[in-house]
Amino acid sequence: MELRQLHYFLTVAEELHFGRAAERLHIVQSAVSQQINRLERELGVALFDRTTRTVRLTEAGRRLLPHAEQVRDAVTRARRAIDDLRVERSGTIRLGTSTGLGTRLEAILVEFARSAPDAHLELVNADTEERMKRVRSGELDAAIVRGARTEAGLELLPLWSDRLVAVLPARHDLAVLREIELARLAELPLRLVDRGRNPALHDLITDACGRAGFTPTFGPEFTTEQDTLAAIGFGAPSWTVYYAAQAGQLSFPGVVWRPLRDPEPVMPSYLAVRPDPPRAELRALIEACHTITS
Repeated sequence: MELRQLHYFLTVAEELHFGRAAERLHIVQSAVSQQINRLERELGVALFDRTTRTVRLTEAGRRLLPHAEQVRDAVTRARRAIDDLRVERSGTIRLGTSTGLGTRLEAILVEFARSAPDAHLELVNADTEERMKRVRSGELDAAIVRGARTEAGLELLPLWSDRLVAVLPARHDLAVLREIELARLAELPLRLVDRGRNPALHDLITDACGRAGFTPTFGPEFTTEQDTLAAIGFGAPSWTVYYAAQAGQLSFPGVVWRPLRDPEPVMPSYLAVRPDPPRAELRALIEACHTITS
């Protein structure tokens, strides 16, 4: 039984079609069929019921499936372990990041390069849950995350707190103010990312609106930066929020950024790491993060 044969078996089992499996594997269909036939001869059972129209797993195929998946996952972990060793020997640190870090990320890069000149910092952008998953597995050495949380198997080191500012149409009456009481935005639809994509931000803003005495009316979801800011600047009046550190680097026609008060939403940020003793390069990253927040 060869790893290649199990790989082909899993691909056919997922597609239930030899032609589509061959396309995914970037080989000809006859090669897939040949390897599946060899695997079936090795095991002495048919793994698929084949007709001219359908392909289905047999009982034997269904029993083999979870074991083949375990072998595939074990191979993936083995390759990752070797990749991790290669990265460690190269002095590379992999840091999970998100959008909206503004000049803070630049400051971290500069401070890390100063304190660890022979190391390399590789930035990986992914959503919050994916970052946490990769730190736990060791695929990432650390990740910057926003919002207080409890993460099993991880340590969250406090970093900085970011103020949030309102983005609203430049033509709106409130745009003439230097700062805006949150309650004055109650009549405008709020364009906010879906809670499933960013629960920390969603909860922070809705809680702040509640403390200001209103429940926000949600307009269309925040999609891309370009589309959302264009809709606010030139469409029906609405508003959204940005991290102040990010807003300071942006310029977009038709909108203005204004500080909020009563209350002022503030988002804490953390560096997520595994609780193991950090290697030298990771210590340098942690120190770099603390340096720019002190």
